[in-house]
Parts: sequence; C-alpha cells; structure tokens
Amino acid sequence: MLFTIGYKEVSLRDMKPAALVAFVPTLSQIAFAFAFGFALGEIFDFSFVQSLFIAIAFSPTSIATVLSTLIDLNYFSSKPGKVMLSSAILDDIIGISLLSIVVTFARFNRAPSILAILTIAGKILLFLLIMYILGKYFFPRLFIYSQKMHAKEAVFSLVIMIALFSAYLAEFFELHATIGAFIGGMLISEISLARTPDVQSKVEGLAYGILIPLFFAFIGFSIDLYDLINAGFFVPMVTLLALSGKLIGGFIGSKAIGFNFCESLAFGIVVMPRAGIELVMLTIGTGAGIIDQETFSAMVFMVIVSILVSPSLLKFAIKTERKNRTCNEMNIG
Repeated sequence: MLFTIGYKEVSLRDMKPAALVAFVPTLSQIAFAFAFGFALGEIFDFSFVQSLFIAIAFSPTSIATVLSTLIDLNYFSSKPGKVMLSSAILDDIIGISLLSIVVTFARFNRAPSILAILTIAGKILLFLLIMYILGKYFFPRLFIYSQKMHAKEAVFSLVIMIALFSAYLAEFFELHATIGAFIGGMLISEISLARTPDVQSKVEGLAYGILIPLFFAFIGFSIDLYDLINAGFFVPMVTLLALSGKLIGGFIGSKAIGFNFCESLAFGIVVMPRAGIELVMLTIGTGAGIIDQETFSAMVFMVIVSILVSPSLLKFAIKTERKNRTCNEMNIG
C-alpha cells in the first residue's frame, strides 16, 4: 500500500512549488495533532512510548482521500487545493519518519538515551542517503537496461523488485519495511520509464486488485466490537481529539500564510481524514506490542469516522468560500 502511494500519488517534482507554502500549515496541524494525541495518552495513563505512538498515529493524512475529494469538488487546481495536497504529502512523509523512531523506541521499552536517539537518527539519514543515491543514479540505469531486454514484463518486474528491495533495506537499518517501500515508491515515481500507463496499471492491479483489499480485510477481522464497548469513554475521546487537533492546527497554520476564513476552515477539514498510512501504523503498533487491541479498535473507529465526515464538511466549507468570493466580486463590481 505505501509503495503504491509513493509510486502513484506522490510526485516530488509536482509538489515542489507548493511545498514551501505548505510547510507552515503542515507543521502547525502536525504539532496540534501530536499534542492532542500525547495528551490523550497521558490522560488515560499510558506509558511514554504508548503516548508517543498515539501522538504520531494522530499525525498522518489520507493522501488518496484528500486527492479524490479535491478532484470531486473541482478544487484541486486552485492554489489552496495544491497547498492542501502538498501538505498531506509532507504530513505523511513526516509521520512515517516519526514512526520509524517510535518503533525503534519500543525495542528499548523505555525512553532511550541521547546516544541511542542519535544512533537512530544516523541510521535514518544513512538509509535516506543510500536510497537517494540509488534513486538518482542506479535505478534509472536499471530501467534503461530492462527496457532494452525487450521482455514483456521486465519493467513491471523491476518495479516490484525495487519495492521489495527498498523494504528489505529499511529492515536492514532497523526501520520498518513499509517505510522503505514508501521511500522507494517516491524515488521511482520520478523515473519516466517506471511510470508508463501500462506499468502503472499492472502495479495498481496487483496492489488494489489483490494485496490492499486483503490488508483491509485483515483490518476488519482485527476489530472486535467488544473491545470498542470495553474501551468506553476512550473511543469518543480518540475521535474528538484526533479530528479537532487536525482541524485547529490546519486552520491556524493556513491563516498564518494568508488564507481567508473559509479557505483555512477547508484546509483544517481536508487534513482530517485518515486511511491507508494510519491503518499501517496501527498494524505496526499492534504487532510491535506498543498498543493493545482496545486502543487499536478505537483508533480504527476514528479512521472510519474521519473518512465519513470529512468530505461532507469540506464540501460545505468550499461552497461557502465560493459563495463569499462571488459576493465580494459582485460588491466590487
């Protein structure tokens, strides 16, 4: 899933113009979501690592949901729309980087020393440097060579091999495999030979036709309604703080870069939905023993609510913004 998102939906070249503008609101909404998540963990007397994981799990935004909603509302080509998408992409990159740190923290079962933190940061930087060199100089040559082979599935096979290799390399540096897959997908998304319509359709067919539905089915089977009932007040608190943290942080950050009230409200709403990366994070957290089944179920419930309410709220905010803009133009005229 994360490889496909990096490969298909993230274009470093396209996001560069809006990335600098999106940096401030991105940091703002991540900071608020992080603070709300950590506070939630402290309120319910979680351990430091558990509170840290919840804080990071509050941070991502669903790129696919944001993209489809902006396109459906014909808002994608606007300046705010481009900033919103760039923010969602930056959001997920930062969230995945933070996830790699907290998963490593969990191996210590306590807050690590300064030396351990520097070691973790060094491994992350070394991994990113190696991946950058491979993506810049080595992978493009591999695709040129594979195209010369005149084998029907050579390029497609190479894309899958790079996905697996990137995942393995991340594990080698004691990061998580999904993080490596995401970075690998972003790197080859810049290689034109790797993004032909034929190859993309085959990658999407494998991902969305077989593997990703199995993952979502696994998530569904993992939710226990009794866990939601037993979690009690924790479930609405997770939902309220997760959504309000994004909304408030996105609103304040976008106002700081000059968006009007309705545009800022739309920005806050558009970064609320979670989906793919959030579910991957929760699965990793459960597998690593960081969170229990009740916390997992409550967080998945929040993901479902965010997907259901965000498009309707965004539609209302954008319609209001367009109506106000039309009224202002008529008054000026």
